[in-house]
Amino acid sequence: AASSEGSASEAPQTVSSLQTVASFLLEISRILNTGLDMETLSICVRLCEQGINPEALSSVIKELRKATEALKVEIHMFTHSE
Repeated sequence: AASSEGSASEAPQTVSSLQTVASFLLEISRILNTGLDMETLSICVRLCEQGINPEALSSVIKELRKATEALKVEIHMFTHSE
C-alpha cells in the first residue's frame, strides 16, 4: 500500500509525459508522411513494444493500403459501370 501513495502524485506527470511522447511520435510520423493517425500510430507502437518487428509491421501496413486502394478502384469501376 505504501508504494501506491507515491504513485498517486506521479500519475499526472506520467500521463503528461506519455502525451508528450505521443505528440512527438505523431509529429515524426507526419514529417515522414506515413499517413498514420494517432490511434493507428499508438497501435503500431504497442505492437512494437510487444516484440513485433517494425519492418514487418511496415510491410503489412503497405500491403493493406495497396489492397484497400485496389478495392476502392474496383468499387468505383463497378458503381460507375451501370
